[in-house]
Amino acid sequence: MTKNPLLQDFNTAPFSQIKEENYKPAIQKAIELAKEEINTIVENTEAPTFKNTTEALDNVGDKLNRITSIFFNLNSAETNEEIQKIAKEISPWLSEFKNDMILNKALFKRVKTVYDQKDNLELTPEQSMLLEKQYKSFARNGANLNDTDKTELRKLDAELSKLSLQFGENVLAETNAYELLLTNEEDVAGLPEGAKEAAKSMAQQKGHEGWLITLDYPSYIPFMTYAENRELRKKLSIAMGKKGFQQNEFNNEQIVLDIVNLRHKRANLLGYKTHAHFVLEERMAETPEKVLDFLNELLEKAKPAAKKEFENLENYAKKLDGIDQLQKWDSAYYSEKLKKELFSLDQELLKPYFKLENVIDGVFEVSSKLFDLQFEEIDSIDKYHEDVKTYSVTNSQGEFISYLYADFHPRPGKRNGAWMTSYKSQQIKDNVNERPQVSIVCNFTKPTETKPSLLTFNEVTTLFHEFGHALHGMLANTTYGSLSGTSVSWDFVELPSQVLENWCYEKEALELFAKHYETGEVIPMEYVQKIKESASFHEGMQTLRQLSFGLLDMSWHGGELPQTISSVKDFELNAFESTKLYPDVSENCMSTAFSHIFQGGYSAGYYSYKWAEVLDADAFEYFKEEGIFNKDVADKFKNNVLSKGGTEKPMDLYKRFRGKKPNSDALLKRAGLINSN
Repeated sequence: MTKNPLLQDFNTAPFSQIKEENYKPAIQKAIELAKEEINTIVENTEAPTFKNTTEALDNVGDKLNRITSIFFNLNSAETNEEIQKIAKEISPWLSEFKNDMILNKALFKRVKTVYDQKDNLELTPEQSMLLEKQYKSFARNGANLNDTDKTELRKLDAELSKLSLQFGENVLAETNAYELLLTNEEDVAGLPEGAKEAAKSMAQQKGHEGWLITLDYPSYIPFMTYAENRELRKKLSIAMGKKGFQQNEFNNEQIVLDIVNLRHKRANLLGYKTHAHFVLEERMAETPEKVLDFLNELLEKAKPAAKKEFENLENYAKKLDGIDQLQKWDSAYYSEKLKKELFSLDQELLKPYFKLENVIDGVFEVSSKLFDLQFEEIDSIDKYHEDVKTYSVTNSQGEFISYLYADFHPRPGKRNGAWMTSYKSQQIKDNVNERPQVSIVCNFTKPTETKPSLLTFNEVTTLFHEFGHALHGMLANTTYGSLSGTSVSWDFVELPSQVLENWCYEKEALELFAKHYETGEVIPMEYVQKIKESASFHEGMQTLRQLSFGLLDMSWHGGELPQTISSVKDFELNAFESTKLYPDVSENCMSTAFSHIFQGGYSAGYYSYKWAEVLDADAFEYFKEEGIFNKDVADKFKNNVLSKGGTEKPMDLYKRFRGKKPNSDALLKRAGLINSN
């Protein structure tokens, strides 16, 4: 045990020393240590105080948090069968430990004693927030239940943790299992050279001749956008939509039903009408009714525009190729063609200006101008894969701010999509400001023998998005780890990420990094103008799509009787009714691969992407009024949003930055859904 690298004192994760057999004993030991820390608080004979109870409890399980952050981050970015097996074993342990803590009567009694005295304690706003959140985490998770109900809650939580893991594993297995090998050059007609080369290289790696297309986004999206062969687009689209919905061992239908039923039971047990009522009590939105009002108000504004865009696209496809009925596998293909025709803007024309390394330099430069950060690539800390880049981040005074890990390319064992995560949260402990260790993970096309990694404009905005989350983590400056960085309301967490995307559309920012990878020529300004003009292209349809996901999520989690649902597919069709544009595909189902809400923590929270768009459009309007690199506005954003984490109510922080409440008009104008005059 003493040789277990995870149980040593380490600053950065000792990836190269960790073996898979280290995880279980390390986590068991860390749980024991955390339990001892809880006993020390409970057995303290002094009267409960903020320091000996509230603060002490916030520090419980630091070692456990460090170990599990390494483990679960790798289970997303670098997994294998053994790690997945360990995840299934340890998830119930962690769930049980959390319940042991929350349902510990003596511990809750001390927490409640301090909470009941809060008005006389002269606490700072951050201390008040810590106490409030801590008390609620007990009260909202069963501390007031009787013993029989506490036992039931433990069972529900253990089962839920297992099911969400299984859900994710099934989606990953389905993604990895599908390969479309094409041996006829006509079948890749229309694909850009870079996409063809990547498909050829992928085939060679697997020992095949021809071109290999997979369900990984860098392979899937170019094919759906450019491949001329409609039947093959259909085949690939159906394969993507069938994940978790096939009659095989990876079917997620029953898992979806089980998860929503268990969440509903759990909410009822805790005194809430639905899972959505439970979740939203602690969000900016507060209630399911407010969320539905918000989604439906946007739906009302977006639907006429979306229908008109869809009709135009359908007419265009008919005129071009005689297609009578536009299908889901036609969407990206004809949208790209129409966009090119309307704006003379071709993603492939833009890609040479977005070499990955240049875009990384660009997001660093933007962060430097706004927030005085400097980034230096280093090789002095361990990494979990050779693709990972590591950076030391300092401020303009040379003070250390954070370590940053960046993992950009797809590979087996890495789930699709893009995300930001943390290996260590910022906190002030024993008068030392412990700085964070943050990671961003993406899935961009790998360099080939002849070309570097060239990003689509969507991928550029994805990188800026994840980097906005990273800034929230890196610039954290709070006392308590549990309130640090991205530990904020879920409907506030997307503000820093979504606001940073706006710089991708601005001439002043693009000139810093959008340079041709061969000639060094700065992106022509007419391209920048076209990027801006086309930014709201099909925004009605895009908005409808996002709203459909939010409404589906609320249907699953805000309904009163999920036990009456027998068919996942029928339920989903009903939820999508008000947002439907394309004909349904009977072989496909969204819910069975909707990892955000069944694995990733967004249950009853998917609306928050749109909610945060209202905040980000309003926030960026302030930057535009004063100048996109205006230091005063940037300092206000840094000091009132990025550095504050969850130390105060999000609306209070936002108003302090902006001077007023957010207004949805800025979003609707940006989306072209209302007149900007």
